[in-house]
Amino acid sequence: MLWLALHFPLLPLEALPLRRSPSAVVARGRVWACDRAAAAAGVAVGHKLSTALGLQPGLAVFERDAALERRTLESLACWAGRFTPTVSLAPPAGLLLEIGGCLRLFGGAPAIVDAVLAGCAEQAYSVAWAAAPTPLAARWLAQAGNGAIHPTPMAMQTALAGLPCAVPDWPAEVPERLAAFGLRRLGDLAAVPAAGLRRRIGSGPVDDLLRARGDLPDPQKPFAFPEKFAGDLELPARVEHAEALAFAGQRLLAALSGWLHARQLLARACTLHLTHDDGTCSALSLRPAEASADEGRFLRLLREHLGRLHLAAPVAALRLAADEVVARPGASAHLFDQAPAGEGAPACLERLRARLGESAVRTLARNADYRPECATREREIAVDFASAGPSTAAFTPPRPLWLLPEPQALSERADGPHWRGPLQLLTRGERLESGWWDAGEDGAAGDVQREYFVARNPQGQWAWIFRDAQGWFLHGLFA
Repeated sequence: MLWLALHFPLLPLEALPLRRSPSAVVARGRVWACDRAAAAAGVAVGHKLSTALGLQPGLAVFERDAALERRTLESLACWAGRFTPTVSLAPPAGLLLEIGGCLRLFGGAPAIVDAVLAGCAEQAYSVAWAAAPTPLAARWLAQAGNGAIHPTPMAMQTALAGLPCAVPDWPAEVPERLAAFGLRRLGDLAAVPAAGLRRRIGSGPVDDLLRARGDLPDPQKPFAFPEKFAGDLELPARVEHAEALAFAGQRLLAALSGWLHARQLLARACTLHLTHDDGTCSALSLRPAEASADEGRFLRLLREHLGRLHLAAPVAALRLAADEVVARPGASAHLFDQAPAGEGAPACLERLRARLGESAVRTLARNADYRPECATREREIAVDFASAGPSTAAFTPPRPLWLLPEPQALSERADGPHWRGPLQLLTRGERLESGWWDAGEDGAAGDVQREYFVARNPQGQWAWIFRDAQGWFLHGLFA
């Protein structure tokens, strides 16, 4: 096994998106966390609030919210589901990812680490990390800012030996007692008998040390990915411009994408609910052209919608819910499959629908009717457009690309029908008789009895014409 530990040292502060800088989180009147701008002004963890405001008068102050930190950590756990299905929470500000079973999928541990760190950077989370065969060793190394992969027990124990005895999970008096004995590094404890250590510092730290080294089992409680996805995000300040919601929405979409990967699902539609400061609510429906779990696709859709949205009132909170999900198909990709150039037809259609409106973009569907004007119908673009493609009629006889809204009467002379000159018939007649069931209804085509031909005029234009009891008519043109 190989555990990747992630430690988010500024989680109490970074759980608040769209905050202004410099900013700090306080608990019981003292600074709990602060950003770089505040630290550059001299603000430090542990300062009294009055001291921090004296050093930085423009400091934005937020009270620590442990419940918000927990929700943010769970949202990050959902996001981590795109890398591995085995994720564990390490409160108050850590995650454990078992990546040993996913090495071949991503191409090795360094590739997984790079992808994880890139995802944290995109969401603007500061992170310290380490990878080791045991979860506790990975946590300790990550909290120490080790930032390295230790794939073997020997490499892990060597790295642990260099850590100071001031382990964050141990009581404060433990490192003080160890320092009194001249033991300042975890490696120094290896030479001391375990029984003597237990008498001096208690069994808890000694058992922790054995679990970190791999001498005792250390099972982790797996994070339970929820059956349905719904992510909430309260904004630290009211947002008046829709485009500013894209960053906060990205965090929710990242969690949704990870949840979909972990649950082996695809989303057909999701909705971003906006809670305004006047108590009203509005919603943005994100419906890709095909069922997807791609965060980038949903984010592009969100940006398109936000670019056209005018907020009736400032936004105070966001909620993202997955409305329609389907099981991910189990088919494998082609061995030599190549990605299409550009963003592809589905992404283009998503942009068009977001910019022009859902009802402005349609596709043609086949209709069970032999009458040409009734053989197709408009419909909304299917969510599985990319896999199924737009439905077109698969007729054996040729059919024109352009069908006229109404058949156009043609003149007839001794040499036959004329359209921009005499027409040469290129095919034998195709007899169509259908429609008796809606004869006499308003707007219906009614019963038709026609004989269709493919014809060509002197200019080389190909036409689709028919003859009935009233004469010759032009009904379509070939490209």
